[in-house]
Amino acid sequence: MTASRSISARALGLEGARDIARSLPEEVPVAVTCNGSTQAVMMCTPADLEDFATGFAFTEGYARPDQIETLEIIAVDKGIEARFWLQEAAAEALGARRRAMMGPVGCGLCGIDSLEQALRDLPPVTATITLDHAQAAGAADGLRAHQPLHDLTHAVHAAGFLVPGRGIVFAREDVGRHNALDKLIGAALRAEIDPACGAVVITSRVSVEMVQKTVLAGCSILIAVSAPTAQALRLADAAGLTVAAFARAGRLEIFTHPHRITGGVPDGI
Repeated sequence: MTASRSISARALGLEGARDIARSLPEEVPVAVTCNGSTQAVMMCTPADLEDFATGFAFTEGYARPDQIETLEIIAVDKGIEARFWLQEAAAEALGARRRAMMGPVGCGLCGIDSLEQALRDLPPVTATITLDHAQAAGAADGLRAHQPLHDLTHAVHAAGFLVPGRGIVFAREDVGRHNALDKLIGAALRAEIDPACGAVVITSRVSVEMVQKTVLAGCSILIAVSAPTAQALRLADAAGLTVAAFARAGRLEIFTHPHRITGGVPDGI
């Protein structure tokens, strides 16, 4: 499957009516299976699915990359299967965090069977990187150069990996904001890049699952174009994650652990 498709439409406006072709993103169900058992079904853009499956398995606690024996992406009649074969110990541990969900693009927590799992405890952030204000505030603008599917369709989110002194070094896109982040984390893990050496930059709001996935990946800074939720900030503050939001046109607002973003213009200037 391709990530986008050209669709015919009828455009109406003050200048009259005309036939057009519009590129739109694909959205397909992707089943994540481990040792023959389906763990989750997510609606995804069908691109970079090895990255998505690896990142999703890691951030959801199914398996670390070193516990994955094989991974296949298989097209089936009604969607796609990401088929893992895990080491026996990892497969047996899956029962500790069960999911049975169809995840719409707007939500990453659908189907969790207890409140404790939805707001699970997070490990403390230990990464020590810092960013200067200019690089942090310009991160979202830098991410724009890594969004070809957005440029084509104007209908997908992106997550980028920002390395101090280098800017955005790679990014991933998807119709779901949490899927884009899983793809990004999976790409880093598959390339044996330590997520702790950079920051995550996202085009969406900062919700609970975005904080959870960033912390579990080992990143210490999360920068977003849009707003955070109050619950996401409570989780980020407790875990030691720096959250900066409203990063646009050289400005941003830092909500938690501001010591990792240095410099900036003093108040009143």
